[in-house]
Amino acid sequence: MMEGKGSRPYRTARLDENFKKQQAEEEVVEPEDTIKSQSTSSTVEQEPFMGMKVRRRSSMYRPQNSDYIEAASNDKIHKLLTKQGDRQILFAESLMKVTRRGRLARRILLITDVALYVIDPQFYSVKRRVSLLSISKLCLSECSDNFFAIIIPQEYDTLFASARKSEIVTVLVDAHKKLNRNAEPLEVSFQNQFEYYLDSEHIREVITEQIEGGVKTRFVDK
Repeated sequence: MMEGKGSRPYRTARLDENFKKQQAEEEVVEPEDTIKSQSTSSTVEQEPFMGMKVRRRSSMYRPQNSDYIEAASNDKIHKLLTKQGDRQILFAESLMKVTRRGRLARRILLITDVALYVIDPQFYSVKRRVSLLSISKLCLSECSDNFFAIIIPQEYDTLFASARKSEIVTVLVDAHKKLNRNAEPLEVSFQNQFEYYLDSEHIREVITEQIEGGVKTRFVDK
């Protein structure tokens, strides 16, 4: 993303309060889901979700519509969506979310016709709901590292790791276009170095490089 180092002044105090509460809850993760850390920099190499081949950009636009966890037949998820008024599930899977401390927390990512949900897989509680039209950009590297950032300017951004990130990006781009055909297409940025906001002021840089035998990804907090 490589934005300036300034803060996002339009975030409200309420958003900051909700963000801090959510971050505190998300720091409870399984020990095996911890990324190796070195001071303010973390490195991931040869993790199970890391690929070995460079992804072709053309694969981003293959038509997809998948529910990998049978969310459509899950009564708890159905109840959540009915309450919010969502009509259709476009994508659902279990993946990893990178927390503020650089750890990996298991989450359910659910994309409907109008919103993106981050759901706790144990209690099926909604950790976050984001309108698709509030997403401004998707950031991912040119390598097969499986990390991708969802940029939400009015709030804070989120970094995920999934072997299906190409499909996720395709679904988000298509859904965004259907919601507002007169708007600019959702931007998809391919860079081996990009930044995302952890909160209104703190930025994390994601650095990916191809190395012999695989891919190395580093996180640097600024």
